[in-house]
Amino acid sequence: MPDDVRIVCLVPSITELLCDLGLAPRLVGRTGFCVHPWQTVRHVPKVGGTKDLKMDRIRALAPTHAIVNVDENRREDAEELRTFVEHVVVTHPCAPRDNLALYRQLGAVFGREAEAEALCARFEAAYAAAVAAAADRPRRRVLYLIWREPWMSVAPDTYISRTLAAFGWDTVPDAPDARYPEVALKEHAGAVDHVLLSSEPYHFKDRHLAEVEALVPGARAALIDGEMTSWYGSRAIAGLRYLVDFTRDADAQA
Repeated sequence: MPDDVRIVCLVPSITELLCDLGLAPRLVGRTGFCVHPWQTVRHVPKVGGTKDLKMDRIRALAPTHAIVNVDENRREDAEELRTFVEHVVVTHPCAPRDNLALYRQLGAVFGREAEAEALCARFEAAYAAAVAAAADRPRRRVLYLIWREPWMSVAPDTYISRTLAAFGWDTVPDAPDARYPEVALKEHAGAVDHVLLSSEPYHFKDRHLAEVEALVPGARAALIDGEMTSWYGSRAIAGLRYLVDFTRDADAQA
C-alpha cells in the first residue's frame, strides 16, 4: 500500500473495520456517527453525517479513497465524491456472510489481506456457533422497530432481517413496499412473538416497552442493541455472539 493513502470513511461500521484492519493511521475523515473505537476515531476530523456530508471539508482533506455504502449514503453524494476522489469504494453487505467478502474487499484494496483473513476466521467461528445455537429452536415472528412517530420497521431483504433470520427470527411485514416501511402496530396484534425496539437510529428506552406491548397484545417487547444487529464489519462478530445470548434468553422467557 502506498504511503500517501488518505481515507475518508462515511460508514460508521466500516470505520471500525478499517481500524481493526490496522488502517487507523490512514483515516483522515469520518462522519459524526463513526464512534468506534472512540479513543482512536475521536482524533479524526468529522465531515458531517452519513446523509448530509460536508463536501468542502472532505475536499480539503484531500483523500485518495472514500468509502461509501448503498444504504448509508446517498447516490448523488457518491457521484459528487467521484469528481475529486480518485478511489470511491462502494460497499453493500446484505446478509451476515457478506461480511467475508467485505473483509476481503477492503483487505485487497489496502494491502491488508492477512488481517482480513484473520477476521474471516473469527467470523466463521462465531457464525457456526450462532447457527448451532439456533438449530433446535422454533422459528419466531418478530417486528423490529427502528423509529417512532411514525413507527418504522425493516424489510426481509435488509441486513438486519437476514441476520435475525439466521437465529430463526423472521421479521414482518413479509412483503413491504419499502426497505424501511412504516407500520401500524395494531395490525400485528396476535401475529408476532416479539417486538424488538432498537437502540438506533431511534433510541428506544424502557418507557417505550409498555406502550408497544399495549399496541401489540400477545407479543413480548424488548430493547435490543442496534449496533449488534445492523453493524456489519468487524462488529458483526460480536453481534453474532450477542444474538446467541439474546435469542436464547428471549425464548426462555416466552
